[in-house]
Formats: sequence, structure tokens, C-alpha cells
Amino acid sequence: MHTALTLVLIVAAVLVVTAAAERIRFSAPLLLMLVGIGASFVPFIHEPQLTSELVLVGFLPPLLYAASIRSSVIDFRANLVSIGFLSVLLVVLTALGIGLLTWVMLPVSFPVAFALGAVVAPPDAVAATSIARRIGLPRRVVTLLEGESLLNDATAITCLRVAIAAIAGAFSVGDVVLGFAVAALGGAAVGVAVAFVAVRIRRRVRNVVFDTAISLLLPFVAYIPAEELGFGDAHGSGVIAVVVAGLLLGHKSPVIQSGQSRLAERVNWATIQFILENTVFLLIGLQAHSLVLGLRDDPTLSGLRIGLFCAAVLVGVVVLRLLFVALGRAVLRRGNEDRAPLAWGESLVVGWAGLRGVVTLAAAFLIPEQEVPHREVLVFAALVVTAGTLLGQGLTLPPLVRALRLRGPDARSDALQAATVLQTASNAGLAALDQMTGPDDLPDTVSLVRDRVASRPNSLWEQLGTGRGNEAPAEQYRRLRLATMQVERDEVLKIRSSGTVDHDVIEQVLAAYDIEESMLTIATERADQLSAVETVATPIDPSGSCAHLELAPADVRPTSETCEDCVREGTHPVHLRRCLSCGNIGCCDSSVGRHAERHHRQSHHPVMRSHEPGESWRWCYVDERLG
Repeated sequence: MHTALTLVLIVAAVLVVTAAAERIRFSAPLLLMLVGIGASFVPFIHEPQLTSELVLVGFLPPLLYAASIRSSVIDFRANLVSIGFLSVLLVVLTALGIGLLTWVMLPVSFPVAFALGAVVAPPDAVAATSIARRIGLPRRVVTLLEGESLLNDATAITCLRVAIAAIAGAFSVGDVVLGFAVAALGGAAVGVAVAFVAVRIRRRVRNVVFDTAISLLLPFVAYIPAEELGFGDAHGSGVIAVVVAGLLLGHKSPVIQSGQSRLAERVNWATIQFILENTVFLLIGLQAHSLVLGLRDDPTLSGLRIGLFCAAVLVGVVVLRLLFVALGRAVLRRGNEDRAPLAWGESLVVGWAGLRGVVTLAAAFLIPEQEVPHREVLVFAALVVTAGTLLGQGLTLPPLVRALRLRGPDARSDALQAATVLQTASNAGLAALDQMTGPDDLPDTVSLVRDRVASRPNSLWEQLGTGRGNEAPAEQYRRLRLATMQVERDEVLKIRSSGTVDHDVIEQVLAAYDIEESMLTIATERADQLSAVETVATPIDPSGSCAHLELAPADVRPTSETCEDCVREGTHPVHLRRCLSCGNIGCCDSSVGRHAERHHRQSHHPVMRSHEPGESWRWCYVDERLG
């Protein structure tokens, strides 16, 4: 009963504090840790003990898997050199640097000092990216931070194992090389094998509950065998195994899973990730009191010396990361030859976003108790680094981003890119519809399918307009449909209360409304993110340019400022487009008249551009390319 009550109270505290953080617009991980620190000194609160087994086996695999299935294999591969520099080389160099500092300041051997360096070297897999997404960082910076956080724990744990072996007296250069090789290759092999088997199984599973249950098992199925895989004293990396399996399965999910299974998996893992990652920060804070009391067991070092040492380690991890990231811009450039290198502002943010987390604290408990002098001081230093980076860097990261004027993904630019993708996909679908339509297919049904396929990209194109005092067609549809749906649902609930219809039948009807409402709500939330005054950055079309875009001018003088055809017909334009051959202004396909497309068909002028303020994108009707 005590354990159950503790779990309930922890989850309840997470929910309350997170809700409060959202209301005051404060970082939830930081507030949870502050609450945990304060609660740890309250006499009647019995703080749960954070053990290395709980974190490394219970928390870490599901958190890594939840992050990796949402990550892009394409982006990961494109930034592999940069991610490798941050997650491997930087971690090793930081461990050596902090190890040297510890060896100088404390009366310990270098293997013991290197163990502390390995403990504090890896930034947290959750803290930096959660703050980065909240404040809005450029996607490339977020990709680097996420990619780094997926793999750096593996490097740090391997370094810690090498240090522990050296403490026991079993150390050689060959053992170090073997340890890293077995960790990387063994972990990757297990991850690939788990993903291979899981793909074969999940292709054949059509039950959503079964598929979700398999998904919940996968991080542990990958982690545990990889950790048990060994050659001598070297062990495979469970972290790498989970990340590899998650990346591959996330990439394959559109092929092996049904849409319903993907939706269920997305919701379940989002819930698990929310509870675990926020619980972690609360638990970090709750360890503060017990670790402070643990310093009493080491009377040989004065409080001043301990304080100076902890401060030096904290400053050391921050300075080393800033220095290595600044010097490593050349490496980042070579790793991404097809992209512009990180700007100095972006490099500064990457360097400053090295927040430590629960793995640092959990790994500190792996340091042997018997062979290591001043172990309590080393563990306390890990807490200081964790709390210091979370508070110091976590609180100053948003002002730094604002001062550097870095911007996150632009919602309207994303809508433009999504509209381009959907337009290409819809055109392919319409072409396939023409081929598969048979003589037995009713014309009204074919027309309905055609309208629904064409409406999806149109709803995105219309979001780019600045709005002319009128609701866009998709907005009108969402408003009216949500209102009528509520009336329909109320009527169904009246029928349920009457008891004249079976409960299972009522549940089926309500479930259909829930699915439709969720789709409309998501579309409404995305539309609300769009600002009519922002400049739209034109994304690069993955298909490249075309001859018509190359030959077309960037701009021409418009013949008018509105769609004259709409004026004559008495209709309202949604989004205006300008022909780059003659300057004619026409309305988009979401408008009633669709005069821009009509003008193209009549004149055969291939390229138009947006006539909306802040938008400079062009569109080729012939090749369906964005420019």
C-alpha cells in the first residue's frame, strides 16, 4: 500500500506542477526539480530512493524509444558526422577533461576521477530538447540536440565501465578499444535484429491492442539482450540497441502498421513519455536532502573544498562544451556539405544547451562504494552539475535564444511545404482514380472521392492567405461541422439515456464522432498557429526546380490588386495568385471560382506566384514544382 500511495502521489505531483508550469509559462522540468528539492527537506516526506537500476533499466529504455520512433532516419543520417562529434568525441573529451580536473583537486586516482568525468559528460536526452521545442529553435539545432541525446548515454556508460575496470586494476588500451567496439557493434546488431523481427511480426498483426502491446515491449526487448551481450568484460550497449530499433521501426511504421495502430501507438507513447520524463526531474530534486546528508560520511574534506570542487566541475562541463562546439564548427561543416554550416548563434545555443539529467545522477550510483574514496563527494558533485545546468542553463537558454534572434519553424512555411507535398500526392491519387474507375462505379461516388482528394491540399493552400474579412472554406466547414456534431452527439446521448439501444451500438456511434472531431480539432489548432503578418520562408522543393521556374521571372507588375473575375461573378477570393507571364490576378483552388487555375488552362502560362503580403513562393502548374 505504501508503494502504491507513493506512485499515486508522484504522478499527481507531476500533473499538478506541470499544469502550473504551463499556466505561468515556465519550464516544467525545471519547476519539477525545484519542487522536488524543496520537498526533500520537508521532514514528513519520505523521498523515494533513485537507484541506477531504476533509471537505466526502468526509465531510460522507454524514454529513448519514445524519442527515437519520432526521429527521422533521413535527418539522422544527414547529420551523422555532427551527431557523432557531439555524442561520442565530445563526451570522451569532456570525461577526460573533468577527470583531469578531479584528479588535480581531490586526493583520488585518475581512474576514479575519470569515472566522475564519464558520469557528468552526457547531456540529458529530455531536458534540452523539451526546452528547445517550447521556446522554438531552428529545426537543425533541435535535430542535432535530439540526435546527440539519443547516443551520448551509450558513450558515457562505456567510459564509466572502462573507469570501473581500471579502478579494479584490469585496464589496458586494448580493453578500451574492445569495450567501445563491442558496445557500438553489439548494440547496433541487437537493435537491427530486434527491428527486423518486429517488422515481420507487426506486418501480420491487425489487432490494435496487440500491436500496441508489442510496441511497449520493444524497448526492453532491445535493451536487455544488448546489455547481456558481451565479450570478456566488454558489453553491448542497450542504449544503442534501443535507438537503432526505434529509428528503424519509426521509419517503417507507415508501411507495417495500420493508421489506427499508428494513432494508438502515438497517443500511448506520448502519455508514457510525459509521465516518465517529468517524474524523472521530480525524482532528481527529491534526492537533494539525502545526498547532502551523505557528505557527513566524508569528514576528511572541508565544506569549502567540497563547494569549490563542485563549482569547478560545474563550470568545467559548461566551458568544455562551449569550447569544443566552437572549435568543432569546421567538423559540422564537413559533415553537412549540402547544407550551410551552423551560424555562430546556433553554435552558441548548441554549446549552451548541454543540460544534464537523470542519467548523470543514476550513473554516479554505479561508482563502486568499496574501492573509491570520497564517493559521497563525487555523487554530490553529480547532483550539483545536474541541478546547476538545469537551473543555470535552462533558465538562461530562452533569453539567449531571444537575444540571438533565432526563430523556430515557421507555421506558414510548414503549411506551404505540406500543401506542396499534399498537392503532389493528391494529383497522383486522382490519376490513379481515373485508371481504376470501372463501368460499375457510380459517377456520383467517383465525383465524391475526387472532391475529397482535391480538398485536402486546398485546405492547406488557403491557410496561407492573409484573410480578407471572410472565413476560408475549410474554416467555415470546421466551424459548422463541429457545431452540428455537438447537436448530433447530444441527441445520441439522449437515446442512450432512454435505454432503448444497446450500449455497444451507442459506443460505436460515439467513437465515430470522436474520430471525426479529433481530425477537425487538430486542423483547427494548426490553423490557429498561422500568423497573417509573418513572412513565409519558401522551403526547398525536394524534387528540385524545373525549366519553367528557371525561365520565369521572379516578379511582374500585376494587372490589378484583386481577382477581377471574382468581382464580376460576385464571389470572394481566399488566396490570390499572380501570373508571371501577364500579371493576371486570380484566386486559388479553394476559392469558388478557382480563377488562377482557369487562367492557366486558358492561357497555358505555366508559372504563377503568390500575391499575398510576405509570400514570395512560385508554383509551376505544368511540373507541379514549388520555387
